[in-house]
This record gives sequence, structure tokens and C-alpha cells, in this order.
Amino acid sequence: MTQPSVLLFDLDGTLINSLPDLTLALNLLRAELDCPPLTLDQAGPMVGDGVSLLVRRALGDALFKEEHVTRFLALYDSHLLDNTVCYPGITALLQRHPAQRLGVVTNKPYRQTLAILEGLGLRQRFGAIIGGDSCTQKKPDPGPLLAALTELGATPQQAVMIGDHHTDLHAGRGAGTATCFCDYGFGNSGGLEYDFLATTANDLLQLFPGTIDA
Repeated sequence: MTQPSVLLFDLDGTLINSLPDLTLALNLLRAELDCPPLTLDQAGPMVGDGVSLLVRRALGDALFKEEHVTRFLALYDSHLLDNTVCYPGITALLQRHPAQRLGVVTNKPYRQTLAILEGLGLRQRFGAIIGGDSCTQKKPDPGPLLAALTELGATPQQAVMIGDHHTDLHAGRGAGTATCFCDYGFGNSGGLEYDFLATTANDLLQLFPGTIDA
């Protein structure tokens, strides 16, 4: 396989560990509804398919209402960067690649994605940022990946989709990119095959070394 020159990243569980803040916001919502708190281990598998499904999973079908999504987003807005950090090695990885070769494709709402990237000083590292509401479909649909590639002026054959969830692998496969599964995140591969495996975020620097001069 040709070494990918364009890197598309999922956000949560791939570039950043946002699980403590996501869990905090979910538990604030659950407390308002007189529900006991979730642990990090319970909340982790709920992440990855967009905010509506996240809230539905956290509350259960019987309790869930669409208005709870709006309330969760408001609560999360107040805690986006309380504890959220980049995984070790991510900043070094991004510094070795030019921005026009890097993209973020996440199911997190675009506004919150941008706020987090700006807060962590990463906004300028990416030539394309696609949120969960940037396209008509979310991952696992390949559309968001193809939109990012269009913004980057790249082809699927040049790219790899890097993520910690089977939605990333499905989307990459559908878009025609290579795929890299991040086993250190809080998602799961769903038993799908992938082209590259990162057991820690530092592994990405070895898999996709880039150049010092980027």
C-alpha cells in the first residue's frame, strides 16, 4: 500500500480525550432528570455516532426527548475544555504535516469542534474541518470524508481515515481511503478490518511520520 500523504482524523477518542467532559455534561443532564451518574466506562461506548444518539443512549429510549439534546449541548458548551486534552504525541504529529494535508472529520457539531480546536491551539493545523452538521449525512456515510478531501484538493487514494470507531472505518471504506484504527480511544472497530493500527497515539507518529519541515 502507498503511504498516505493526506491524514483525515476523527476528533473524540482520536485527537483528543474528551471523555471526562462529555461524561460530566451527560451526568449534569441526568441529574436534572433524577438519574444516577454514568461512569467513564459506561459513557465511552456511547460516543461516536453524533450528539442525538449520544444523549439517547445516555438517557434510554423511554426517557429521551429531542429537547434533551438541546439541553445537553448547552451544558457541554460550559465544560468543553475543563479536562479535554490532546493525546500524547498528537501535537508533534500535526506539526510534521502541512495543514493542507490534514483534515478533521467528526460527528461532533461543527461549532463545538471549532471551539475545542481553537482552545487547544490546533485550529490552524487543519486545512479542512467537517463537523457532524456540516453535511447532510454523518459518518459512517462517506460524504463527510469526501467533502474534506474536496476542501483539501486531494483524492481518496492519497488519504487515510484515522479514528477509534467503526463509523470511521465504514466511512473510510466507503470513501475509498485507507483506514487506521486507534485502539487507544473509547470506541471499537466493530470487527472491521483496517490498514493501520495505532495502539497508542504516539504510534501515529511512527505510522505517518511526515517531515520535520512541515
